[in-house]
Amino acid sequence: MRIAVCPGSFDPVTKGHLDIITRASKLFDKVIVAVSVNADKHASFTLEERVNLIRLCTEDIPNLEFDVVDELLANYVKRVGACAIVKGLRAVSDFEYEFQMALANKKLYPDAETVFLTTRHQNMYLSSSLVKQIAGFGGDVSDFVPHQIHEIVAKRLLISRETKAEKTGGINDEH
Repeated sequence: MRIAVCPGSFDPVTKGHLDIITRASKLFDKVIVAVSVNADKHASFTLEERVNLIRLCTEDIPNLEFDVVDELLANYVKRVGACAIVKGLRAVSDFEYEFQMALANKKLYPDAETVFLTTRHQNMYLSSSLVKQIAGFGGDVSDFVPHQIHEIVAKRLLISRETKAEKTGGINDEH
């Protein structure tokens, strides 16, 4: 059985993420969507919420599993018996970082390959950070997130911004 791990913070999952997950599911017998902890980012959704949002968007894909990863990716990939790590690339700027990570993962676990899937042109600009920014200002993110979770995401991100503004006296310190 060919198992792949598709890691990411997915905070929140976007149509771009969903595209990469769907395409990976056609290439491998099983794909583990690994929601990872990213200490460099402030999460808008808990790990469990992110897993549940991805589940809602992928109910029709039978060969997916979901997990939370709080360890070195290479160690996780080895532990679950995966042969590949699937990463999406939006632009050349993504490649430099992802290439570095792929080389490090190969050094740490030589039996796994990193597979890069390029995004579709309609998702090239799309990121979770962009979704957070637009939704935080009450903008329409329906073109950016799967329809199954649109309302949940829009409401959470708007409330999150309003709560932060209340705590800072209306001052937005993110920008």
